[in-house]
Amino acid sequence: WYTYQPFPISSSGLCHLWAFTYILIFASDACKNVTLYVPSKLDAEKLIGRVNLKECFTAANLIHSSDPDFQILEDGSVYTTNSILLSSEKRSFTILLSNTENQEKKKIFVFLEHQTKVLKKRQTKETVLRRAKRRWAPIPCSMLENSLGPFPLFLQQVQSDTAQNYTIYYSIRGPGVDQEPRNLFYVERDTGNLYCTRAVDREQYESFEIIAFATTPDGYTPELPLPLIIKIEDENDNYPIFTEETYTFTIFENCRVGTTVGQVCATDRDEPDTMHTRLKYSIIGQVPPSPTLFSMHPTTGVITTTSSQLDRELIDKYQLKIKVQDMDGQYFGLQTTSTCIINIDDVNDHLPTFTRTSYVASVEENTVDVEILRVTVEDKDLVNTANWRANYTILKGNENGNFKIVTDAKTNEGILCVVKPLNYEEKQQVILQIGVVNEAPFSREASSRSAMSTATVTVNVRDQDEGPECNPPIQTVRMSENAAVGTTSNGYKAYDPETRSSSGIRYKKLTDPTGWVTIDENTGSIRVFRSLDREAETIRNGMYNITVLASDQAGRTCTGTLGIILQDVNDNGPFIPKKTVIICKPTMSSAEIVAVDPDEPINGPPFDFSLESSTSDVQRMWRLNKINDTAARLSYQNDPAFGSYVVPITVRDRLGMSSVTSLDVVLCDCITENDCTHRADPRIGGGGVQLGKWAILAILLGIALLFCILFTLVCGASGISKQPKVIPDDLAQQNLIVSNTEAPGDDKVYSANGFTTQTVGASAQGVCGTMGSGVKNGGQETIEMVKGGHQTLESCRGAGHHHTLDSCKGGHTEVDNCRYTYSEWHSFTQPRLGEKVYLCNQDENHKHAQDYVLTYNYEGRGSVAGSVGCCSERQEEDGLEFLDNLEPKFRTLAEACMKR
Repeated sequence: WYTYQPFPISSSGLCHLWAFTYILIFASDACKNVTLYVPSKLDAEKLIGRVNLKECFTAANLIHSSDPDFQILEDGSVYTTNSILLSSEKRSFTILLSNTENQEKKKIFVFLEHQTKVLKKRQTKETVLRRAKRRWAPIPCSMLENSLGPFPLFLQQVQSDTAQNYTIYYSIRGPGVDQEPRNLFYVERDTGNLYCTRAVDREQYESFEIIAFATTPDGYTPELPLPLIIKIEDENDNYPIFTEETYTFTIFENCRVGTTVGQVCATDRDEPDTMHTRLKYSIIGQVPPSPTLFSMHPTTGVITTTSSQLDRELIDKYQLKIKVQDMDGQYFGLQTTSTCIINIDDVNDHLPTFTRTSYVASVEENTVDVEILRVTVEDKDLVNTANWRANYTILKGNENGNFKIVTDAKTNEGILCVVKPLNYEEKQQVILQIGVVNEAPFSREASSRSAMSTATVTVNVRDQDEGPECNPPIQTVRMSENAAVGTTSNGYKAYDPETRSSSGIRYKKLTDPTGWVTIDENTGSIRVFRSLDREAETIRNGMYNITVLASDQAGRTCTGTLGIILQDVNDNGPFIPKKTVIICKPTMSSAEIVAVDPDEPINGPPFDFSLESSTSDVQRMWRLNKINDTAARLSYQNDPAFGSYVVPITVRDRLGMSSVTSLDVVLCDCITENDCTHRADPRIGGGGVQLGKWAILAILLGIALLFCILFTLVCGASGISKQPKVIPDDLAQQNLIVSNTEAPGDDKVYSANGFTTQTVGASAQGVCGTMGSGVKNGGQETIEMVKGGHQTLESCRGAGHHHTLDSCKGGHTEVDNCRYTYSEWHSFTQPRLGEKVYLCNQDENHKHAQDYVLTYNYEGRGSVAGSVGCCSERQEEDGLEFLDNLEPKFRTLAEACMKR
């Protein structure tokens, strides 16, 4: 089996080159003759074929055609430059390849042959083709887009080797056959010739992949399906198109040469990476046409400046006509044009200049916030921009700050105003130098031209008839604070600004906080009316201020302040401002006292501190030690008791002036002074608490309610007391019952010396006996040691009530006077607790009994109370010393448990 394929030669599709599979194509041999089969008529600027230049001479950098009717591009494409009509004979030309560096040259001979001869050759060689056996394999195939026919257009022939033994029918399927676009290709059933029925657009279909089948009449398939790829060769039929119809760019004036203005871009739908899509950009026109200020990169489309003479004030916009052309800009390439508008943006390259170099204005003295002059400037820069708006400033002549100049936002004028009154008597004329710049910085500061325009303004001050002038507004005089009543001194002086004289001016006192002085109406001098005191509350920094009103005969006034500087006299002794001193005995042994002297330092410290010797107790209990010039340390001695003491202290200044201050010194059992201040402690005299009327009423109601309850209890107890009751034997032992028992238990009864039980009715007179009782009600216990134990516990028990033995004491028993002190309690309980401790080691292993040795959770360390176990008394001799130094929150509990 043999197959052959036509190659497209021209864009018209009228001619094909039949190349048999067993014949080598001439174009594939480097530097050998190449034959191109073309139709008899060739149009201008048409592709007639391609020559492989790289295989012939890869280093060629210059390509030349010997025939001017043909042009050869870098990729080997051969184009006609003019319309050509071929005769019956062959036409040829030479392609000259050369390298300008090494002068190497090579030639390729190209022959053009008419297409009709090819068809004849195919018929003469048909028998030869039948003898050649080829395998069933894909054959490359292509066709030009937009082919003009004639249609149907033969593409190639497919045949199978099995056709030698079978009758073979050929068929195809796929896109272009039975899929969109349908009926574009078909194959002859008997010959296997493949045809195209109409023109194809490559931009719509780049290639087709169809499947060829070889079958026998009875349906047998001797060959596998053959995939055929038909590639559509590109034709330069699409114009390059700019991405925008009109490009708009902006660039600043006076920019440097080579500054990028912008970039344009175009697209081409033809096949990429071919000459059809190789674009070249150019500028073909400019408005205004002269001078030429822009250039365009041919490949990238970037527009740059070629001159630095862009001046917005001359031309503020340029319009360019730009072109893009494919075929790398060759004259026969397709082209498109567009418009590019370049706006020139303003920079501050022109200074504002005054329209005049000098101005004259006038203003009346003592006027303020008035406009006296407007100045104008010229500026060629863009209006209402920072490059045009002016900033005015006063360069000279405004040292006193009488003037200011601002810009009128609408007219760009400079407005000169008076902001501080002028004085004609001081200056009749003021000469100002003003300058102007733009808001934006000047862009040509490096030039020799000044960056600021200046002008001179002469301001004439007009005279005005004025009233008295109080200048300076604050005047001072000096007087001694012990000056006698009636002493006179210079006062406030005002003057007439016209005559610089004080005659004819009257004075009046407006303010005098304490009424110490009077003022003379004619002269303004002052007279002491009351004694002066520098240490008075109205004095600030030793100066006493009064306000004076001065007026002339026309009634015009001015106001001034007269400051009387009081010179200090040593008329005050130092004293101690803090009258109450608290000393916490557990933490402090002394307190610091500070003295002050209202007089000047020259009459003040160093101070001398001493105790008043009128009473010997003060000298015995207290001692003073000097700390510095103004402070001393007061410390107690001989361990005085808690309480409040009056300590008189004498303080003398450096000149011997002294005063006695009686300090209220409080010795308190506290940690900090606040503990003693916030608590009413009976050892320091209690706290002064004042109750309101509602609190007093609530207390009275509570007392009345308490009396009702006591009356009810007494009545109930008198009825029960007729029946004899016996106090249990273990009453005296209940003083050690654990209070946190969670369930009832058996009470152990031990004999205790000193505890007696008596019956009701026994006399309460006689020697006081001890009774220890624990009355349990509602899960609480109260332990009391009382004398006069001729009472029973039963008379005090009541359901749901909590009583102590105090509520059951008879009239002959004085409980508060018979309570034992801590030492008596300690001597009573020590042997009994020792007996308890001894029981802890009574088991056979000499270990603590389980009901005495208890395990407690760790609750921290540092507690001054120590262990709370039943055997803790064994490790300390006393065990209750921590009660002497409790923290404030335990003071109330301590006072309820012990009394000094």
